[in-house]
Amino acid sequence: MTPPLAVASFGYHEVTDEPASAGFQRPGALPYKHSRDAFARDLAAIAAGPCPPERVTDVDLTRPGRHVLLTFDDGGKSAVAIGNALAARGWKGHFFIVTGLIGSRTFLTAAEIRDLHAGGHVVGSHSDTHPDIFREQPWDRMIEEWRVSRDKLAQLLGVPCRTASVPGGDSSPLVLRSAAAAGLGYLFTSEPVLRPESVGDCWMLGRFMPKAWTPAVRIGDLAAFRGWRSALLVRQLKGLARSAFPRLYRRYVRHTTRESSPARIPEEELL
Repeated sequence: MTPPLAVASFGYHEVTDEPASAGFQRPGALPYKHSRDAFARDLAAIAAGPCPPERVTDVDLTRPGRHVLLTFDDGGKSAVAIGNALAARGWKGHFFIVTGLIGSRTFLTAAEIRDLHAGGHVVGSHSDTHPDIFREQPWDRMIEEWRVSRDKLAQLLGVPCRTASVPGGDSSPLVLRSAAAAGLGYLFTSEPVLRPESVGDCWMLGRFMPKAWTPAVRIGDLAAFRGWRSALLVRQLKGLARSAFPRLYRRYVRHTTRESSPARIPEEELL
């Protein structure tokens, strides 16, 4: 049964026909790099649903209602084309930036981030350095990641940064509390739940994370608020496996996050 307040959020990453040109260059990133045609089919499926995508900052999360949100993690180069695709439909999205990678070869420049913001999209934090297995970081490191990233974006855009998403999707109660303690107002997780919850002054919103092979019909069902329970069950089973075999999971993460460091642009050229 759909709750009185239901927010169907989708968490994408890159949209590109050339995976080597955008975002992280690591094995674990490939399943989340959608082709342009596949993404277009997803947008069409969402458009056929009952709710056009909104900005979380325009939604009253204290009142009943149904809402659809589109989010994009990492801040890879393909965000420019994604923003254009959304603009063509009159939609706004949420772009979460790894601020320590701004200006790197396959990531957005400061000017491109400003353009996204000027286009009406929400620009938020995806941490400063994207630590692997974020939930295992010390409390002080979590706070530092949020605050450094938030402050960089505020300086870049001239407005406070109030939104963020959890890097790597590895969340925990401590991660949620850290976002609230760092002064964030909205934190997107990778848990496929429809009902937002508040921790302190910060709203926690779940997301479904589509992979490159997720059928558009599945996206359409979720955008119509169907199938979220089964998605949550799958996520919970994976979480149990990670908890049962923590060493094996750490080895898996180390293997899937190996990549060569991209060339960086001098900081003075980013501003």
